[in-house]
Parts: sequence; structure tokens; C-alpha cells
Amino acid sequence: MYGKCGLLEDAHKLFDRMPHKDMVTWTTLITAYSQHDRPNDALVLFPQMLLFGFSPNQFTLSSLLKASAVVGPSDGRGRQLHAFCIKWGYYSNVYVGSSIVDMYARYGLMDEARFAFDGLLIKNEVSWNALIAGYARKGDGESTLLLFWKMLRQPFWPTHFTYSSMFSACAATGALEQGRWIHAHMLKTGLKLIAFVGNTLLDMYAKSGSIDDATKVFNRLLKPDVVSWNSMLTGCAQHGLGRDTVKRFEEMLRMGIKPNQITFLCVLTACSHSGLLSEGLHYFEMMKEHNLELEVAHYVTIVDLFGRAGLLNRAEAFIKEMPIKPTAAVWGALLGACRMHKNMELGTYAAERVFELDPHDSGPHILLSNIYASAGRWRDAAKVRKMMRLSGVKKEPACSWVEMENAVHMFVANDVSHPRIVEIRRVWEEVSQRIREIGYVPDLNHVLLFVDQWEREARLQHHSEKLALAFALLSTPPGSTIRIKKNIRVCADCHSAIKFASRVTQREIILRDTNRFHHFRDGSCSCGDYW
Repeated sequence: MYGKCGLLEDAHKLFDRMPHKDMVTWTTLITAYSQHDRPNDALVLFPQMLLFGFSPNQFTLSSLLKASAVVGPSDGRGRQLHAFCIKWGYYSNVYVGSSIVDMYARYGLMDEARFAFDGLLIKNEVSWNALIAGYARKGDGESTLLLFWKMLRQPFWPTHFTYSSMFSACAATGALEQGRWIHAHMLKTGLKLIAFVGNTLLDMYAKSGSIDDATKVFNRLLKPDVVSWNSMLTGCAQHGLGRDTVKRFEEMLRMGIKPNQITFLCVLTACSHSGLLSEGLHYFEMMKEHNLELEVAHYVTIVDLFGRAGLLNRAEAFIKEMPIKPTAAVWGALLGACRMHKNMELGTYAAERVFELDPHDSGPHILLSNIYASAGRWRDAAKVRKMMRLSGVKKEPACSWVEMENAVHMFVANDVSHPRIVEIRRVWEEVSQRIREIGYVPDLNHVLLFVDQWEREARLQHHSEKLALAFALLSTPPGSTIRIKKNIRVCADCHSAIKFASRVTQREIILRDTNRFHHFRDGSCSCGDYW
């Protein structure tokens, strides 16, 4: 009774007073600690139980494995428990085996989790859900989907936990069509949209580029909690809907939902990406009114807020006045703003601070090199690149991709590897000619190489997102929406070109980069050219 009510100290005192203890008594206390987030206390009891001559049963081992999954793999107790299960003949037990699968999955050791799963003679919904959830947490969308389809061919029906994991996996990869199919499958099974599944479904649609569907899901939730609101606010912020984010936040406060640190981070990010300077500073101060502790991420968004607005001196002063020591992320936000506003002196200073704190991150090196190149200081840019080579810092290649009929087509700048590259380049040349006729002018400042003007323009026309767009135009029906993903921030020239392209092709083009979604319609972008 005490254990189930969470009165663990009272439960342990009663346990200590008992003159005679049996296996049920030990298991009850171990389970109570495991279920109430006291994993170390549960694990400590196990060797004591063995010293008293008791042998664990399947319920004892399941609770211990659950506790070990929370503690993590560092102390090796999870593997010891696994070995104990084998020694005592519980390895093939479905309850113990499912707990082993879940433990390794929570460790992120998916090969071990899969091995344990495949070794189960009998599987149940728990073992399937444990492995699916593990792949989803790792962001391995392909393995998650394959396992889900395999589960459907078995005599098991997906549960709310299964669908929640599937939506999380689709959100991580931006797999909108697969997410829609799984949503439809859930509706066909008759499962109700309960809170935690609705939250992951909402998040999936927002992160996959369909903020309209995310809004519909949010509006259908009977009692949206703070997680629901945070997911909706994050979606609005990522899609460039700064004003909508602020309105929804104010509505949330009126409804009596108490915001947390994540809520304010969503709102501050939206203000930063939409140029809402006064609103952002207002909500930053509001955090103190709600007695919420400011974290590094909140300071980063304020530096970003000042920086995007061109107030670089205020951003620098804010950093120097921070009550905590600035991290690489804080200086990195200032460096990015200096690149945006071409402030070489302050950018160099910010880059030096980043190099001291995080010398292995390629991003700041690239930003500083680009700042020098934009100013025509080619020798300094070359020095930064040389420093990267000597330090072993490698730049992640920029790439863009589109999904067509369950196949991913990836492109890099000046790509010649795609089997339809001749057609792709021809399509882009036609689009390029049409957008020039209505006002597009290539921005040669984004070719950061010491080459002549003709070669600069040629290189600019073969950026990865332009090739991806051309392929999508070539491969999809007229009038359909085009969705492109990019692994770094979209460059200003490609942003401008795609705006014009959305007008001449009469297509909605949704581009997701590392920062946000850009919705291009009829020659304009949802970001309002402020990103």
C-alpha cells in the first residue's frame, strides 16, 4: 500500500521491521522504488536480497531491468542483470526479455536490443513497442517504419505507445506522407486521440512541414496541456509565424496554463526569427515574473534577437552583462549575426571566443571564412581553411533532398551524379531564364571563391536546393506542393530565386533548413525575408 502510494520511506521502515521477509516482500519494495523514479535504491536492494538466500522471479527482474534502464549503461549493472537472467533461465521469458530489450533500447544500444528481441521465443506488445521506441529515439526512421510494418503482419495490434513512437520517428525525418499514412491507420483501428499521442501527432505534422494539419490536431485535443501548447508554439515559430506564436502564447496564459522554460524558449525563438524585438525583450523579462530559471538557450535567443535586428553592439553588451559565463553557442549567435550584417571586426572577435570554447565545431570556422571572403580578404579566408585542415576540423557538405515515391533524391552543389542530371539542369535553366525576366538578379556575394564573374554566376546556378527544386518540378504533377529539405541554412540567393520560381511555376514550395521552414507562394516567403 505504502509503495503504491509513493510513500517509499514509510514502506522501507515497515519492511525493516518485518521479522520474516519472503520473495513477494522484496519484490514489492524493489518495484516501488523502480516505479517511483528511485532506480538506485531499487538496484541496491538486489544484492541484499541475494545475500538472504532469495532467488528473484520474473517480476523482480523486470523491475530491476527497468531501474537499470533509467540509471544508464555507465556502471555496467544492466549487463550484469542481463547475464543473471541468462544464468537463471529467464532470458526467454517474455516479461523479462521485453525488459531487456527496453533497457538496451533506452541505452541507445540498438544492436544489442535487436539481438535480445530476436532471441525472444514469444513476443508481446511490450517487446515490439520497446524496440520501435528505441529506433524512434535514435531518429532511425527507416528501421522504425520497417519494424512497424513487420509488426502489422504479426498477430499484434499497435497501441497508443506504438503510434506515439511512430509519429516521433516521422517527425525526426520529416516524413510527412508516411506520417499521414500512420495517422490514417490509427483512425481505422478506432483508437482515440489521447493526450500524449495527440502531442506527438501535432509535433510530427509541424516538423514535417504541414502547420495547417498541426493546427487541426491541436484544435481537436480535448484538454491541451503545456506539452501540447509548447508543440504548437514551436511549430508556429519554425514556420515563421511570429505573430501567431505571440497570440497563441497570450491565449495560453489567459487559459491558465502555466508556461515553463521550453514555452518561453519557443516564444523567444519566434520573436527572434520574426524581428519582434520589443516583444522578445518583454517575454524575456516575464520569465523572472514566473520564477523560471534562465538557461543558456534563453540567453542565446536574446543575442540572436539583437543580432538579427542589426543591433550588434547591444548584443555584445548583453553578452558581457550575462550573469553566467558565455558558452560557444552564445558567441556563435553573435558570429552568425556578424556574418549576416558583414561586421568583420566583431565577427573575428566572436569567432576567437568560439574557437577557445569549442575548437572542433566546423560551423564557426566556415562563418569566419565567409566573412573574410565577403570582404575580399581571400588570404585571411584561406588561413581559416588551413587552420581547419591542421586541426582536423571537417565541414559537413551542404546538401538538399526531396522524397519521391518512398525514395530520397539527394543533391550537392554542382552535382553530376544523378541519373537525370541533364534534364534537371535543363529545367533549372528554363526556370532561371523566366525568373530573370520578372526581376531576379543573381547575388554573386554568395559565391565565396576567388574566380571571375562568369564562373561565379555559373556556380551560383547549381546550388543544391536549386537542383532539388528542378528535379521536383520535373517529377511531380503541375500545381502540386514541392517539399525540399536542406542540412544547412539556405543562402540568400537561393531564397530569392525560389521566391521568384514559386511565382512563375505557380507552385507552393516548402523548404526546411536547419533553422526553420520557408513557405514560398506566389513570389513571397512566409519569413518576410527576415531569417
